[in-house]
Amino acid sequence: MPDVLLRELPDAVAITSPTGEIVYWNAGAERLFGYSSADALGSSIDSLIVPYGHVDDLGQYRREALTTGFSTFETARLRKDGSLIHTVVSNKAVYDAEGRVELLVITQKDITHLKVLRDAKLVESQYRDLLESTPDAIIMANQTGRIVLANSQAERLFGYDRGEMLGTLVEVLLPSRYRGGHVAHRSGYFGQPRTRSMGAGLELYGLRKDGSEFPVEISLSPLKTDGGTLVMSAIRDITYRKGIENALQEKNVELERAIQAKDRFLASMSHELRTPLNGIIGFAEFLSDRKPGPLNDKQKEYLGDILNSGRHLLHLINDMLDLVKIQAGRVDLVLERFLLSEAINEVCTGVHPLAVSKDIDVRVTIENGLDSVTLDKQRVKQILYNLLSNALKFTDEHGHVGIDVTSFDQERFRLVVSDDGIGIRAEDIGRLFTEFEQLETGTARRFGGTGLGLALTRKLVDLLGGAIDVESEFGKGSRFGVILPLAIESEDRGGQ
Repeated sequence: MPDVLLRELPDAVAITSPTGEIVYWNAGAERLFGYSSADALGSSIDSLIVPYGHVDDLGQYRREALTTGFSTFETARLRKDGSLIHTVVSNKAVYDAEGRVELLVITQKDITHLKVLRDAKLVESQYRDLLESTPDAIIMANQTGRIVLANSQAERLFGYDRGEMLGTLVEVLLPSRYRGGHVAHRSGYFGQPRTRSMGAGLELYGLRKDGSEFPVEISLSPLKTDGGTLVMSAIRDITYRKGIENALQEKNVELERAIQAKDRFLASMSHELRTPLNGIIGFAEFLSDRKPGPLNDKQKEYLGDILNSGRHLLHLINDMLDLVKIQAGRVDLVLERFLLSEAINEVCTGVHPLAVSKDIDVRVTIENGLDSVTLDKQRVKQILYNLLSNALKFTDEHGHVGIDVTSFDQERFRLVVSDDGIGIRAEDIGRLFTEFEQLETGTARRFGGTGLGLALTRKLVDLLGGAIDVESEFGKGSRFGVILPLAIESEDRGGQ
């Protein structure tokens, strides 16, 4: 008869050894915790239903019962499905004939709903007015994950009537695909509660009462109260922002396609333009060399203009093609060992006519012992040519241009091209290396140029694993410094 009474009690009854091993598990315990008697018998009650962070409490009240014969307390308990409930626990010691504790009779009553109401009353009186004044939806939940307060913004956001959310699990506000993971996150959060700022963590979606979903950002803050620790969630609907982000992403994809199409077009057109242009230059050189016959002064002048214009246009087309190839990652470095002095002399020879026409003195200084390098000679010459031709172009007649090569460290050298030309305003320096950027339309009309040279120069320097910087004072000249490695090994090549 006593066994029948214990089995049919509505409350959960478990009988354990003094160390917590379950020897009896009634039907009320099966209903409350979800474990059958077969599941529970022989198990440790500590590992079966005690959540993380509550083992010490259990030990304290067990010791009290073993010492005094009785203890009672409120706590959270873990069900088989992973959910938490609040229970009031009573421990009663059973003694053997010699007065030693033989068994502990543990009765537990589910007070989850009562706990929610108590927590709700507590936070309602202290925080309702404050939380109603915030623009975000605010939800407070206790350790079992049940909502104890939701401000009106939260009720409107999720489509619930006033007070309807009280006591429900916060997981009902999440789509089903997030719920299992959220239960684990919630348990871990209460184990180590900490503030988590808005926007941190995983991408989340909210679920309205009508079943519709919407993207949200959530911040979490632990709140200590007389009834225990609660977690306060500030929830923000980011549907509008997500729409803007998606639209921008689509535009970025379209822009990337347009850029790729532009690059393909420029590469194709550059090749198409170079073929006839090389023919024009070739025939102009053939005529200028007087191979078909003698030329008068006017004919020689006109052919000189054709050659100069053709070579200038070919240089611009080559720059454009190189820029497109570098951006597409289709440039291979041709590494060779060469002398910097030879490369510099070749470049200086190429710009000699311009220097002579403006009576500009070009001075070259190379540090003793620094000459042999292993790089892409053509790319190094291209970098120097762009910087030197710019220096000559923006330097007035009878000016000075310098080329200085010095050691930077054991693995790198520094090449500086300086001039005493027109200089650059401080606010314009940041725009120097942007494609097609001209600092002033007036300057562009006076000196010419497309704005490609320095942009290409920076990309070539990057391709060689170097760096470029500029110092300038408006009206007094500029210094462009390039730091390059003394050698690039074949496995370090920057091309694709």
